[in-house]
Amino acid sequence: MPAPALQEAVSSTGLWVGNLLEGVLKLGLLIGYIWAIGFMPDIKRLFGYHGAEHKTINAFEAGAELTPESVAKYPLQHARCGTAFLLTLVLLSILVSVALGPMSMFWRLASRVLLIPLLAGVAVEYIRWTANHLGNPVVRWMIKPNLALQSLTTRQPDMKMLEVAIQSFQTMRQAEQEA
Repeated sequence: MPAPALQEAVSSTGLWVGNLLEGVLKLGLLIGYIWAIGFMPDIKRLFGYHGAEHKTINAFEAGAELTPESVAKYPLQHARCGTAFLLTLVLLSILVSVALGPMSMFWRLASRVLLIPLLAGVAVEYIRWTANHLGNPVVRWMIKPNLALQSLTTRQPDMKMLEVAIQSFQTMRQAEQEA
């Protein structure tokens, strides 16, 4: 391989690696931010309500009675969580940016912005698909990162939080039926 071709190949590889490193940095910033804000008292409380929401939905989907005592027994994680969507979106953006390869700074920035709606749609469909195939062990393995990230965004709720989540859920269901 002539020297200029080798140099171009190394330079091109460097840009691919740069795209990958950019994605890993994004992922690290997302996880680090969620972890750091989780120490704030108000956010801890918010994450408790998030846990109450998940427990309520899990109980509803299991056909359980929606009382705080019953709902408290259900898990904090939920396959269709917004946190799962966010992680899936970031991981998809990493894959796509690496696949797009080297490009000018203008197209690099433009692609990051212009592809958000498409990647968000794919992420939603992925979350939906995995939620409908939870019986498959491969799917359960695929969603492990999403469920793991939820350990940062949910906390065990108290009984008052569960009451609020149940009432909110029932109000939402009633509004859906009236629409």
